Amino acid sequence: MITQDAAAKLEALGNPTRLSLYRLLVRAGHPGLSVGQCQQRLEIAASTLSHHLKALIIVGLVSQERDGTTLICRANFDRMNELVQFLIAECCADAGCASEQSAA
Repeated sequence: MITQDAAAKLEALGNPTRLSLYRLLVRAGHPGLSVGQCQQRLEIAASTLSHHLKALIIVGLVSQERDGTTLICRANFDRMNELVQFLIAECCADAGCASEQSAA
């Protein structure tokens, strides 16, 4: 992942409502939640939810799939893991703590 992609994902998660929505979908796991379930659990207007979902979909953190008349939202766990790996990839690289931890 390049820095610009990571920044876009983190920017999308930088909004409290979007972060709450994303965490809700992460907790739901692979089955996801319907738009209605998300709206009910977050207690926000449909238009507000739609706006926030769009931002998360654009950066690839959330996907949607139609199941009949229901729109199912899911966290994209591959993108989430890529972002987390990007954030921790060089943890303590300059401090040398990686070698200290392996010696312990």
